[in-house]
Amino acid sequence: MAQALPDDRCPVLVGCGQITQREPDPRAALAPLDLMAQAAQRAAGDSGAGTALLQSLDAIVVIRLFADTSPRFACPFGRYANPPLSLACRIGAGQARQLVYTQPGGNMPQWSINRLSEAVTRGEIGAALVVGAEALATQKAAQRAATPLVWDENPGGAAESWGVARRGWSDVEDLHGARAAITMYPLFENAIRGALGRSIPAHQAAMGELLARFAATAAANPLADRRAGYSPAQIAQPAAGNPLIAFPYTRLMSANAYIDQGAALILTSVARARQLGIPREKWVFLHGCADAHDHWFVSHRRDYHSSPAMAAVFRQAFAMAGRTLDDIGLFDIYSCFASAVEVACQSLGLSTDDARGLTVTGGLPYFGGPGNNYVSHSIAEMMNRLRAAPGQFGLVTANGNYLTKHSAGIYSTERPSRPFAPPDPAVLQAELDQVPHPPFVPLAEGDATVETYTVTHGRQGPNGAVVIARLDDGSRFIANTAPDTGLWDQMQREDFLGRRGRVQHDGQRNRFDPA
Repeated sequence: MAQALPDDRCPVLVGCGQITQREPDPRAALAPLDLMAQAAQRAAGDSGAGTALLQSLDAIVVIRLFADTSPRFACPFGRYANPPLSLACRIGAGQARQLVYTQPGGNMPQWSINRLSEAVTRGEIGAALVVGAEALATQKAAQRAATPLVWDENPGGAAESWGVARRGWSDVEDLHGARAAITMYPLFENAIRGALGRSIPAHQAAMGELLARFAATAAANPLADRRAGYSPAQIAQPAAGNPLIAFPYTRLMSANAYIDQGAALILTSVARARQLGIPREKWVFLHGCADAHDHWFVSHRRDYHSSPAMAAVFRQAFAMAGRTLDDIGLFDIYSCFASAVEVACQSLGLSTDDARGLTVTGGLPYFGGPGNNYVSHSIAEMMNRLRAAPGQFGLVTANGNYLTKHSAGIYSTERPSRPFAPPDPAVLQAELDQVPHPPFVPLAEGDATVETYTVTHGRQGPNGAVVIARLDDGSRFIANTAPDTGLWDQMQREDFLGRRGRVQHDGQRNRFDPA
């Protein structure tokens, strides 16, 4: 067996900090950059090294704000032109020579930890900060109250960019209204129901049971946003305070983005940790990791009930760590929607009701879904849990876009017995790019069979439907239905998976009419 890395090249997580803000007055609330600064200071304090650790940082990685990710969350109060430089000034880390602002994706916190760990092994850096925060609850409250805020800052310069800048949906998907997570993930959910052979009521109840266990964890977490500990029925059944957002998801089944939360992680070499006097009981090591993505556009996937890339990422992370599923004592499975959890469990060979539990935070619907930064919270909480149970192993999974980009990390307080040397992600990605999928046609005409579907909702109820279906020659297309509320109601009561019909187009969009 290869020898472990020497101290100066062995990466280790030494500090973590989290903050959840519940300030009702937007004028008194902290802005996103200030939440990041507090989280970073808490992480430094958690390590025991405090200011000395912040002054030792070689790299600062800021996870991309939702305001810079989606027009839906655009901020009317200004823009941070160079978030990592602004943050460095706030926390007294002006010596940091690498300043990074990531591209979007819920995978990016784990992805960044993976890349920074590699940089430590190459001797390029000795200490790095990964941090992110959102204040969308404050932003929304200020907009409603017409309260002006100043969230505008330009310290000059330009940050380095990490990740993939490519848009997550295609032009054809966009034309059919399939570009938001709340439209895409229900397409997976209904396909999963079909693959499991469940009726609509049975699957709705099963999702409620699954997510109630996440809600119970959030109820015990003082940092969680929704702490009511919802029952399966409260989660699964549409009601006045829990409307359908897109069939089959209710509001309480959906990631909760309108929260104010920040989290920070500090990674060093073991040598730097020793130099700064960081106690050994604070150290948490990354034993295994991997990153890959499925076919980029949802309309090009192999199917809608599995993820070849997710399964491959998990296999590679376990192989690198030299561990199996039985060795894992703690999990945080990415949980923006039930489908993400279900596909992850299928990929792992893990039961959705495993006694070990699937989350250490409470998950995105209940703990909170702070934009692209949720996984910083899950890694921070995993660090805390592992420190309390030395020698145990924990798995964190991460997901970006629409079950598209996948990342995983296996952590423990135990020092790895082998070098930190993940395989080149490009090799795995080249294999996954060859996964076969049905041919996709932008414009379709003829008899067809529904592969999956969803009905979208607005404040007044159903307002549209998205259908992915196959022509009789096996090719796939995406379509809408006629604007018919009776049909949309029927699609939610009756199972339209496998439903026959006919598709036609107007030169731009397809329309599917069920038989």
